[in-house]
Amino acid sequence: MLTPVDGTRLPVSLTSFVGRTKELAALRRLVDEHRMVTLTGTGGVGKTRLAQQLAGETASRFDGGTWWVDLASTTDPHLVADRVAHALGLPDQLCRPTAGTLVGFLAERRALLVLDNCEQLLGGCPCCAELLAELLTGCPELRIVVTSREPIRVSGEVSWPTPPLSLDDEAVELFIQRVRLVRPTFGGTGDDAALVAEICARLDGVPLAIELAATRVRALSLAEIANGLGAGLHLLSDGVHAADSRQRTLRASMDWSHNLLSEPQQVMFRRLAVFLRGFDLAAAHAVAGSTAAAAAVPGDPVLDTLTQLVDKSLLIADSTGQSTRYRMLETVQHYALEKLDESGETATVCSAHRDHYASAFKRAGSTLSGRQVAQAEIEIDNLRTAFAWSREHGQAEVAASLASSLLPLWIHRRPREGLAWLESVHGADIAPATRAAKLADEVILAGLIGDHSRLDQADEALTIARDLNNPGLLAWALTAAGFARSFRPPAGAPYFREALNLASTFDDDWRLCQIYNVQAHSAYISGDPTTLRESAEEGLALARALGDRLTQRQCSYYLGIAHLLRGDLAAAAAQGAAITTEATAAHDLLFIARGSLITAECLTRQGETARGYATAQAGLTAIAGFPDFHRSISLVTLVHAALGTGDIATAAASAAAAHQACPLPQLWAINTNPVARTALAEGNVAGARHWIDESLTMAVGAHRIPLLEISMRVAIAEYRTERARQDAIQALTIGAETGAYLWIPDVIECLAALTTESGQHRDAALLFGSAAGIRERTGAVRFKIYDADHFATVDRLRDLLGQPDFDDQWSRGTALATPEAIDHARVSRIECYRPASGWASLTPAERNVAHLIAEGLRNKDIAAKLVVSTRTVESHLSHIYTKLDLSSRVQLAQEAVRNS
Repeated sequence: MLTPVDGTRLPVSLTSFVGRTKELAALRRLVDEHRMVTLTGTGGVGKTRLAQQLAGETASRFDGGTWWVDLASTTDPHLVADRVAHALGLPDQLCRPTAGTLVGFLAERRALLVLDNCEQLLGGCPCCAELLAELLTGCPELRIVVTSREPIRVSGEVSWPTPPLSLDDEAVELFIQRVRLVRPTFGGTGDDAALVAEICARLDGVPLAIELAATRVRALSLAEIANGLGAGLHLLSDGVHAADSRQRTLRASMDWSHNLLSEPQQVMFRRLAVFLRGFDLAAAHAVAGSTAAAAAVPGDPVLDTLTQLVDKSLLIADSTGQSTRYRMLETVQHYALEKLDESGETATVCSAHRDHYASAFKRAGSTLSGRQVAQAEIEIDNLRTAFAWSREHGQAEVAASLASSLLPLWIHRRPREGLAWLESVHGADIAPATRAAKLADEVILAGLIGDHSRLDQADEALTIARDLNNPGLLAWALTAAGFARSFRPPAGAPYFREALNLASTFDDDWRLCQIYNVQAHSAYISGDPTTLRESAEEGLALARALGDRLTQRQCSYYLGIAHLLRGDLAAAAAQGAAITTEATAAHDLLFIARGSLITAECLTRQGETARGYATAQAGLTAIAGFPDFHRSISLVTLVHAALGTGDIATAAASAAAAHQACPLPQLWAINTNPVARTALAEGNVAGARHWIDESLTMAVGAHRIPLLEISMRVAIAEYRTERARQDAIQALTIGAETGAYLWIPDVIECLAALTTESGQHRDAALLFGSAAGIRERTGAVRFKIYDADHFATVDRLRDLLGQPDFDDQWSRGTALATPEAIDHARVSRIECYRPASGWASLTPAERNVAHLIAEGLRNKDIAAKLVVSTRTVESHLSHIYTKLDLSSRVQLAQEAVRNS
């Protein structure tokens, strides 16, 4: 069993929470009574911390999970849904708006969603409000808590003004506790108590201002702090509303803190404001270290100044990772940005910021290592800022180069965002090489989210790359050209071949690894298990050498699928288990599901249907609410597991859900279209024919085999023997050409049943034996829903041939290797001479039903015994009555006894 993923994700508090008892009680009631509560108030008043405490105290009420979404660094309202999805751990979705994905994930959950810092996302754009309205409408058990300086103005929202701390006790307690972080022996009694009360009153109980003032005890006495707050800093102003007074109080505290800084400290303070979500020492050197005053100081003046700003609580240092990162509180950063604007340095500093990140992640022959990909994820907000600055200031070349340099990040974790970056860059100043890379990258990323329609872009990129004679660029453009032709397998192969040959000539193992990875993905789409296995093995070996664990999981998944398509259930099962184990350790939900998918399919095929169903369900749970192609595949595995147990109703429901999760017909064809199989199992022959014919027009390669196998069964139900034979020959031919043997025993058994009915009994016994031999070698069993007809036909064939002759032909069949069995089946001839009426015109399935009628069974009992739907039994009876010219069950029972 997989370990469930914890659905409660809240930030960890580093300091104690003070007061707010009444406020928390009021907010708990509001959250119980209302769908959405917005904590409003000025910056620094404590909205975030109060919301965090509220979420922590109420998390146990929400068994569907509690999630925290920090939107402080998000300035584009169109990206709010993506930020929420990322905070919930949801990967980029396939061909579905992210808002719809969120609704799908949260629709059935009693959950709490906290959105922190929304005020900058309101303005004139309704995107944020529209998203919240859609979530409230589509998720009836969802509660939303928002922090913002103004209401969101959504129907159902309750706006709750966040008050300052009470001056009698809470503000004083906060000040004392924060002073004790600097001076542990501070008592706060006697004369100190009066000064503390005065300071808190002058700061109007605003928590951030209090905390900033408390840090000054390092260098100032309480009296000096109190005097400083009252000496021309205008903490209070006559004739203004209380909210404005609190804002001025906070600004006064910030002004005072700023005035205490030296000139180099002030310069660095304002320049550091350009960073979002923090920065490291190298970034500080690049962006804020070029002052004459700093340069005149020996040693490392940047580090020294950073340390001083940390001591003054204007910066927070986080050393929990491998390197220290620095960040500002939001309100402090707003103040610092104002100072940067006043200095006239904004353009210079933003350009330096952009240049630093463009240089740090520049594509220069080689691409990002696994460590650099992780670093890019950490720096994503700074990278967004750098990209937006370049694009908005007419520097399309720089913006496009930066977007392409992050391709490893986009491929591994954010394909949709990467594609959006690339598509948003336009301009005549983009150099040909940059344009070619941009176009190729767009083709790759679009393909990864299901869009394989960019053939013209791929060819344009290839034309440019060939003209430039740039080997690395040409190899990637060739890869894109091959990938764009995934649904045209023969056409794409030469491009991949040339790309691999070219990439092997220069030292860029990451690029070579990714070419194999993309080729594997393309081979999966095109139904080519041989190329899929070979490219996955090569990519896996390179990924291991590079330490690229995510590409390892990707290639391992493709290798597992290759084993599965080839019918090597043991190898596929081992691969699936390994993927699940590694993905679980890495908290990678998508590959937990993918590993479970392979394992569940193998278990079902090996007859362990209960375990197969449970494993499929566990994989589906890992990505619950993800209505995309990946979830669709997991649902198809659930369909197979249900069919393996004979549960047609569950299989049909899962098939319908799988189709809803994968609306693209081309990708649905890859998914074996289980709706057709379940429709046939339910007796809906016409519906099954519609579904299967639609998919057959789009499926390519080995993906056609299971579709043709279903089509055979439909044709048999339609009494179209020649169509069934043609489907069988085509499926067997594809199996011989591709080595895809997973569905071959089913195809041969259907062909053997047709051969039995045509009177070629010896050949039929040999065919049945050859299918049994394949099953014995692979451990594969048939779905339980097909067992009754299969055994009835085999028993009848044994009676017709006699035991010795039957056993001889069966043994000859089991001795055939799989390729030999396929070759023999392909040349089998079926002479269709079944009469139109009379007992001899009945199919094996119809004879089974007739004999069970003779035993006195009701329709529902017959359905249960044959593991079919009642509708299927009724359909069989209708055909039987017509062929035998009968009108009652009694007549049919008598006829069955006569022919028993």
